[in-house]
Amino acid sequence: MPHTLASVRETVERLWPLSGAEAWDAPGLVAGDPAAPIERILLAVDAVSATVGEAVDGGADLLLTHHPLLLRGVTSVAEDRYKGAILARLIKADCALIAAHTNADVVADGTSAVLASLLGLTATTPIAPSAGGAGDTGIGRIGTLAEPTTLGALARRLAEILPATAGGIRAAGDYQQPVSTVAVCGGAGDSLLGTDAVRAADVYITADLRHHPASEAREQAAVGGGPALLDVSHWASEWLWLDTAAEQLRRELPGGVVEVSDLRTDPWDFAILQ
Repeated sequence: MPHTLASVRETVERLWPLSGAEAWDAPGLVAGDPAAPIERILLAVDAVSATVGEAVDGGADLLLTHHPLLLRGVTSVAEDRYKGAILARLIKADCALIAAHTNADVVADGTSAVLASLLGLTATTPIAPSAGGAGDTGIGRIGTLAEPTTLGALARRLAEILPATAGGIRAAGDYQQPVSTVAVCGGAGDSLLGTDAVRAADVYITADLRHHPASEAREQAAVGGGPALLDVSHWASEWLWLDTAAEQLRRELPGGVVEVSDLRTDPWDFAILQ
């Protein structure tokens, strides 16, 4: 039986239930005719002109992104504004758009869980467990390395796992300090800096660490203990999840073609070290 956008949407929402999304989030169907047939799906982190072009030019019937295009309210979708231009191009090409955001973060094999697995962490648990959820659901993950290492060696290992970006990896802590317990949060995770789980870790890996939260966490670590910090690309930390998501969709949607975009949608193009 051919897949329709409605049936694919049901599958997406079964894999990544909307009930798991944060209250401020806006995952789900953004554009498309529920009755339209779906044969080819492209996965990407961001709905930007490059990935939309890749989807349309490649004949995709659905672009499934991690980040919602319409996360914040808009008052116009005129085509001289980029969100309007993106939606118009998708609609004219009969390519639907669905987002799976924080609802894909909290599941057992979500964004942070994939990063934790690639780092080889064992006995992982969520940093912030989902209320009323199973024990393996929630935001972020904390676990233990199979063998202790140093902050510098872990940063280099992380660089091998993540796709390359202009910003690379920034570290706060001594290069040689030992690390064993690791907390990770794909995407922006400075809101978790004050949690007991993160403060108990030897190192916290996340993205988009701002000056003041990072500075305060570093000062607190010097006074009362706390983790070293590894700050990575937001896009890179979440792109790793796409392969896992694609495999799940292939199993659930036999006969369909599910592909992952390799386009780098990290917004930075180069960096100059001083």
